[in-house]
Amino acid sequence: MRKGFIIFSILGVMGNIALGFLWFPGVYGLAFLLPIVAVGVYDMLQVQQTIKRNFPVLGRARWLLESIRPEIQQYFIENNTEGRPFSRERRSLVYQRAKNAIATLPFGTQMDVYATGYEWVNHSLAPKVVEMKDLRVLIGGPSCKQPYSASILNISAMSFGALSKNAVLALNHGAKMGNFAHCTGEGGLSPYHLDPGGDIIWNVGTGYFSCRTPDGKFDPERFTERANLPNVKMIELKLSQGAKPGHGGILPGKKLTREIATIRGVPMGQDVVSPPAHSSFNNPIGLLQFVDKLRTLSGGKPTGFKLCVGKRREFLSICKAMVETGIYPDYIAIDGGEGGTGAAPLEFSNHVGSPLNEALVFVHNALVGIGVRQHIKLWVSGRITTGFDIISKISMGADVCYSARAMMMSLGCIQALLCNTNTCPTGVATQNPWLVRGLAVDDKKYRVKNFHHATIESVAEIIGAMGCANTSELRPWHLMRRFGPFEVKHYGEIFGYLESGALLGNNAPKEFSRAWSVARADSFDSSTSS
Repeated sequence: MRKGFIIFSILGVMGNIALGFLWFPGVYGLAFLLPIVAVGVYDMLQVQQTIKRNFPVLGRARWLLESIRPEIQQYFIENNTEGRPFSRERRSLVYQRAKNAIATLPFGTQMDVYATGYEWVNHSLAPKVVEMKDLRVLIGGPSCKQPYSASILNISAMSFGALSKNAVLALNHGAKMGNFAHCTGEGGLSPYHLDPGGDIIWNVGTGYFSCRTPDGKFDPERFTERANLPNVKMIELKLSQGAKPGHGGILPGKKLTREIATIRGVPMGQDVVSPPAHSSFNNPIGLLQFVDKLRTLSGGKPTGFKLCVGKRREFLSICKAMVETGIYPDYIAIDGGEGGTGAAPLEFSNHVGSPLNEALVFVHNALVGIGVRQHIKLWVSGRITTGFDIISKISMGADVCYSARAMMMSLGCIQALLCNTNTCPTGVATQNPWLVRGLAVDDKKYRVKNFHHATIESVAEIIGAMGCANTSELRPWHLMRRFGPFEVKHYGEIFGYLESGALLGNNAPKEFSRAWSVARADSFDSSTSS
């Protein structure tokens, strides 16, 4: 696409030069047309703006349209969309932070503070100064031999294949410079994840990419070899993801290159669709035993699993298996049903899987209810963009956050919604070499680092204003939500929070009693018998 556009542009310029000489003979024609040629050459050589680099001259139309941004922002505000995730305002915030631009607002609050759904935290008259370096969480339970100190914000799972090699390189370089972690996504460990040297969370999905046998089963030898690489810090077993839970990952065949096929160990010429379920286990006890196996093979690195919460009794079955076996994951990553992806069936993306808030509180309560929450950290993902997003999720029960879309936007993603077509104009979500070249790693890696730094800085400033010294002090009652003109509740009132061990007796709380009674440690299906 880009190659054709450039050829078309060159021919067009040559034609215009010829016409220019007919209309403006001699030096007048050159004076009229050479500036256009110069602008095109400059656009192709600069590295800061990928759209102009990939689409010289014509790409400038986007910045011309954005010059009327204040009017567009006012439209969003007047139509009550200012607070929606990834509205233009949120995208602008990411871009500004990534570019180290001014990220403050003029003229006061731009949201309707009396609208239903408005959320805030209350400040303290005894504010504190919080150091950004202190906003880290140690990941590792009783069986972990190599605990990992994680930032409270990290790069969520995005595979090489879904993203271009330059996007992956820039993300991992940024993670290394900013001292935070980069999750591989289920597409396997590629050289572009490993070469920059940033901290890696290896996401192992149902396709076992980078650690599979020729017939698609788990290969312990290949896993051990890669899991013990020094920059692989944690192992994440993917059960499901928010955008298409129960479906399996999808890499469209048009994005499958020979290199990706080699890394994943799959044939060319067809869509790469991961199985919906794992072949290495089929019940809760088997899941925990497999987690323990991965932890052992990796030399005791923190190992957990990622899921989008579905049937409550199935997660409670995992909890019963923890009680029965004494095997705990070091962490659980919860992906909200609102999570994004490069390719998903519409109905799965919009209507399958629990939204993050409900899922987070449920999982937190379940682990508290069986008395193991202190051993297991909770990671969350799903439209997390700002410092306030991080504070709200940690207040509800999380320990650490992932971000995917915001990290993509820090690379220059403009939400063109072409991720599944291999024609992403910014070179982020494509394997087209002409478009990938436009994403300059040496420029974009700093933007990834800048976005992370500015967002963590905002967390430190806000919790300090709240009178807290660390995110570990955040609780549900810190987060307020308006339900009407005269009704406000904190999240401790919106969601019920269990006492430690509340599920272990014979009197499970009412809201858990039915699901807990049918949950079984030896089966995800409550109808089967031992």
